[in-house]
Amino acid sequence: MFIDFAEIELFAGHGGKGSVHFRREKFVPKGGPDGGDGGRGGHVVFSADSNLHTLQDVRYHKRYRAENGGTGGGSRKTGKNGKDVRVRVPMGTIIREKESKNIVADLVENDQSVIICNGGRGGKGNIRFKTSTNRAPRKAQPGETGESGRYEIELKVLADIGLVGLPNAGKSTLLSRLSAARPKVADYPFTTLEPNLGIVKHGEYESFVMADIPGLIEGASSGKGLGHKFLKHIERNKVLLFLIDSQDTNPLETFKTLQNELLQFNADLGIKQIVICRTKSDLEIEISDEWSRFEKDVLVISAVTGNGLDQLVAKLVSYLD
Repeated sequence: MFIDFAEIELFAGHGGKGSVHFRREKFVPKGGPDGGDGGRGGHVVFSADSNLHTLQDVRYHKRYRAENGGTGGGSRKTGKNGKDVRVRVPMGTIIREKESKNIVADLVENDQSVIICNGGRGGKGNIRFKTSTNRAPRKAQPGETGESGRYEIELKVLADIGLVGLPNAGKSTLLSRLSAARPKVADYPFTTLEPNLGIVKHGEYESFVMADIPGLIEGASSGKGLGHKFLKHIERNKVLLFLIDSQDTNPLETFKTLQNELLQFNADLGIKQIVICRTKSDLEIEISDEWSRFEKDVLVISAVTGNGLDQLVAKLVSYLD
């Protein structure tokens, strides 16, 4: 199951208490204070992992609590630092505070790590309070409280190419033909209910990632259909590949509808590179004259027969380069 949103509670560890202790040795009279500091509380750390593709683990683990720091000891011994809690999430994960909605981290690179909640500092032992006028201090500090809070964890799929189109435009079929991905393919709309990723190889040692986004309909940016839930994943794509069915009698209007939904969701999507494809060219049907009205070149492809796929991959690679 694809999970791209979760709410969790995080608790960093509290700092350990400082020690009130005096040196006691047989031949050292009036040994003086030697209480050590408390240990630091554990941090809560988030790390991006390229081997993960969903927030499923985080979704079913609602609370993360780091270890408290140890209490300081005699002979100036510092308490043990609390053990950090490390939470692994997929690349493309955004972490924001639940109340303020402030984004505190955006993890887009493999092994990128960030401390979300800092552990409390350990308290000072009584040796820290020794002065020329106070030779035997009998006080020490308690440890600081660790940071905590409620956070929203959101995943936006990272891909080089994002497939955009109406339901049943042939996006899943194209992804299954160009990569080893096996998304659900059927002759009815909304067969894709979650984003699918596939690696498309080109040349001898090169490849790029293609994402099949669930089909959009008019009004998707305002919450209709499945679009509002998955439009966010298109924000991460470098190139947008628009797929329009050869059977469409008004393809230019369809393209403008799709483009308008993207721009209403996020105006920055208008600066991304665009490639337009007429799909299902293997069908023996009369093609609408409306296709000639496009200002951009329209590639003609068939994922079933493989017609035009080499040219399509070459075009996409040129944009990525």
